[in-house]
Amino acid sequence: MSQMPQQAAVPKCPSCEEPLESGDRFCGACGYDLSVVPARPEDSPTLAVNGAVPAPEGVDWPVARDSDGHGHPGPVHAAAELPGTDSGGSPLPPPPPVAPPTAPPAAPAAAPASTAPGVRFDRPDEPEEYPLQAPDPRLTAEQDAAAQTPAPPAEPAAAAEKVCVACRAGRVDDDGYCENCGHAQPRERDHMEQESGPIAAVSDRGLRHHRNEDAFSVGCTALPDGAPASVAIVCDGVSSATRPDDASLAASRAAGESLLGALPHGTHPQQAMHDAILAASQAVNALADEPATAREQAPHQNAPACTLVGAVVTAGLLVVGWVGDSRVYWVPADRTTPPARLTEDDSWAAQMVAAGLMNEAEAYADERAHAITGWLGADAYELEPHTASFKPDRPGLVVVCTDGLWNYAESAEEMADAVPLDAAARPLHGARVLVGHALDGGGHDNVTVALLPFPAPPQGAGSA
Repeated sequence: MSQMPQQAAVPKCPSCEEPLESGDRFCGACGYDLSVVPARPEDSPTLAVNGAVPAPEGVDWPVARDSDGHGHPGPVHAAAELPGTDSGGSPLPPPPPVAPPTAPPAAPAAAPASTAPGVRFDRPDEPEEYPLQAPDPRLTAEQDAAAQTPAPPAEPAAAAEKVCVACRAGRVDDDGYCENCGHAQPRERDHMEQESGPIAAVSDRGLRHHRNEDAFSVGCTALPDGAPASVAIVCDGVSSATRPDDASLAASRAAGESLLGALPHGTHPQQAMHDAILAASQAVNALADEPATAREQAPHQNAPACTLVGAVVTAGLLVVGWVGDSRVYWVPADRTTPPARLTEDDSWAAQMVAAGLMNEAEAYADERAHAITGWLGADAYELEPHTASFKPDRPGLVVVCTDGLWNYAESAEEMADAVPLDAAARPLHGARVLVGHALDGGGHDNVTVALLPFPAPPQGAGSA
């Protein structure tokens, strides 16, 4: 530091009332720092209050709200966001006036680090619903048109600055927080949309989670005979695992690339799906490879993990594959014909139903219903990719989704009711509507859905 602490100018310690001698910089009894403003400890999440530095051992620090996916906590609250309290929970007294420095500081940029006396950095529990959400996918046609209207040219200096989405006035700093109101800005994965040819996918953080741990991959290719093929992969990070957002992203990319690479070379779509799940598993397993020192520093961490579900649509064939509890639904274009669910969950509830121990309503009402029995990750049981092939005899729509959606439309009939009638012709709009359906229902989880229209089979095609 460029400045030394000031000498004591009081006869007694302000913390323990112990008599002081002239020139003391610290209390000999309790160690109280006699400078005007104590510096914030760099290695403790709680500031010293009344001279009582909290013991580093035996303290159950809460988990930071945000992380970068590598176990590192995100930015702490600013001083204005949380009132300081002492160890008994009572509000802190106002801080003493700060004496003007006798010499200019060497590092002016570091001054804000010591302007929050009494602020606690072991934050309370997060609220159930965050005030700042990702962009709402339930946009009206008028809002879409307004967003596409070119704005008048701005001056170059203003164009480079981001404006806060909450207060619409403050500038957003490099850390992603508004300098005016302090709100964190939406991150890229909070809301994602992609349209590729006739298919589309939308993913949203939801209303209760602090980050989006889902991911997807969609794309189109051609078979060796020139017939088109559509591919969609949807992955759901296992929240109880470490870095679930990284796991879902790695799995969706690996599986999508594997499928789009294998299908043009003549690999049967069902075999290509099986190989894609294995490729996704290897990508997630690779995330667990880390130096031994990392485990020593964070022994509570476990292997990244996620679930996966995917679909391949060709001219006359529909192939699905999955590991976990994300699902694929079939919704026929003719809504007078019944829809169907094409996957079976790898979950505790599904096992109870399959064993005849509970009916479906009882099993899914149990608090253990969503405990998964299959996933991708280094600590998973022996991997058993599920694949199935279908030859629909009529046009329809394939819905690939995480449980963040099907929790609000569990049966095939409920899902069909939620799908817009024009979803096959407007898949991006249909995916937005389905995400909105989940948000309207409560949005308790991340929500991801991909829609793949299934074309009518060519004339004269037989059934398998």
